[in-house]
Amino acid sequence: LRQLRCTHTTNNPFSCFAKYDEHPKRHRQPSTMFIPKENRIAVFSYLFQEGVCVVKKDPKPATHPHIEGPTNLEVLMLMKSLQSKGFIRITFSWQYNYCYLTDEGIEYLRSYLALPAEIVPATHKKTNARPEGRDREEERPAFNRGGGGGGFGRGGGGGGFGRGGGI
Repeated sequence: LRQLRCTHTTNNPFSCFAKYDEHPKRHRQPSTMFIPKENRIAVFSYLFQEGVCVVKKDPKPATHPHIEGPTNLEVLMLMKSLQSKGFIRITFSWQYNYCYLTDEGIEYLRSYLALPAEIVPATHKKTNARPEGRDREEERPAFNRGGGGGGFGRGGGGGGFGRGGGI
């Protein structure tokens, strides 16, 4: 630090120290993170294909477990950027970010990746109401019906490892 000569005539010994906004050897963090275009496209295409993305809040892993190419930090920063623009909704739980595409995000990624309107994320695809091989008229097995009943409020005795006397 440069030393400045004191011209004050006060009794305070600390009044003559120069106040700097920042230390000359301290480096400032860049305000933006540069992410290669191929990594950005890989993250955006994965997010559009699946409709959701899970990112661990840990900048140290060299790769993301589901996306080839970008680091976990790059995916984390891209998700943060998309959230600030309102394109995704993030739910945070147990050190994981769960990112969900919004309708605006779908439109943005569709225009960014130059995709046709027919292609939709997996979370927006219509599925059958019932899986095949199972009909409504099919007889279901009766579990614990008419028997002694081992649960609370059911008549009869036996069953379970509760406090009961048993024998």
